[in-house]
Amino acid sequence: MLKRIQYQQYGGPEVMRLEPFEPGRPGKGEVAVSVRFAAVNPIDWKLRMGEMKIVTGKRFPRAMGMDMSGIVMAVGPGVERFKVGDEVFGQTRFKQCGALGEAAIANESALALKPANVGFDQAACLGSAGVTAWNGLIDKAKLSANQHVFINGCMGGVGEAGVQLARSLGIRVSGTCGEADIERARALGVETVHDYRRTDLSQLGERYDAVFDTAANMSRAVAYGLLKPDGVLLDLHPSPGKFLRAVFDRRLKLVVCSPSPEILDNLGLAASDGTLRLSIAKVVPLSEAIGLITALEGGQRLGGKAVVRMA
Repeated sequence: MLKRIQYQQYGGPEVMRLEPFEPGRPGKGEVAVSVRFAAVNPIDWKLRMGEMKIVTGKRFPRAMGMDMSGIVMAVGPGVERFKVGDEVFGQTRFKQCGALGEAAIANESALALKPANVGFDQAACLGSAGVTAWNGLIDKAKLSANQHVFINGCMGGVGEAGVQLARSLGIRVSGTCGEADIERARALGVETVHDYRRTDLSQLGERYDAVFDTAANMSRAVAYGLLKPDGVLLDLHPSPGKFLRAVFDRRLKLVVCSPSPEILDNLGLAASDGTLRLSIAKVVPLSEAIGLITALEGGQRLGGKAVVRMA
C-alpha cells in the first residue's frame, strides 16, 4: 500500500504520521500523479496547524504537501491536457493537499508538462515559489523592463524565483537577504543587496516601482516609504482587514498563490532555458520527511529549498 504524511487532528509537528493510504480515483478535471519529488513550504505546516481550517474543514485524516513533480497514473473525465505516462509538475488541490506522499491528485489546471531537461527534483520546487513570484511581479505589479523592484527576502524561495523572473524580463532588482547569501544574490543579478540584520530600511534613499515583501516582516510604513508615488506593495499575507484596505488603497496589492496553465507553462519554459533555477539545499527520503519538516518549522534555515524524494 502507498504511504503519505498525514494527521488525524490539527496541531504541531507531533501530529504528523507516515501512514498507508488508499489513493482515490481522479474526478472530473483531475489528474492522479505518482509523485517523484515534493518540495516543503511553510504553508504545509500552517495548514496542519489549522490556520486555514475555515477552508480545509474538519474531515480527517488530512494529507500534507502542495508542490510536487511526478508521472501521470490516471486522468479523470474531461481531462485533455495530460495522458497516462506524462511527466508533470505543479500543485495538489489546496483543500486536500497530499504532495508529501507516493501518490496525489491535482486539478488539471494546476499542472504542467515537465520539460525533459529539467529534473524531477528541480521541477517540484517551481510550484508555490514560482507561481507566487509570477502572481506578484507580473499579475499584480505589472512590472516591465527597466522598472525597479525591491525584494525583501530575495534569497528565500519566492524571493529567489522573483529575482530570476524579474531579471529575465529586464526588471531591475534590489533587496535584502542574510549575510551568507549576499554573494549568491549578486550573482543572480540583484543590483544592491542589504544584510537584513544590519540595515535600517527606513533610511534607504532609493525609491522603487514595487516592494515585494517575500519575508513578510516589513511594516507598512517602511514599505510605503520605499515606494515611488505610483509604486505598489506586494503583500503575501492577506487578511480580511487587508482585503478591505486594498479596495481603497491602490498601493496595496495582496498576493495569493494562484496557479494557472499559462503561468506553469511559462515557469517550465524558464526552467528549461536556464533562466529559472531554485537552489536545493537538502533532499531526504519520505521516511525522513517528518524530521525535516519539524526542523524547518522550528526555525532551521537551509539556504535553499527542502525536497522530499519518494523512492
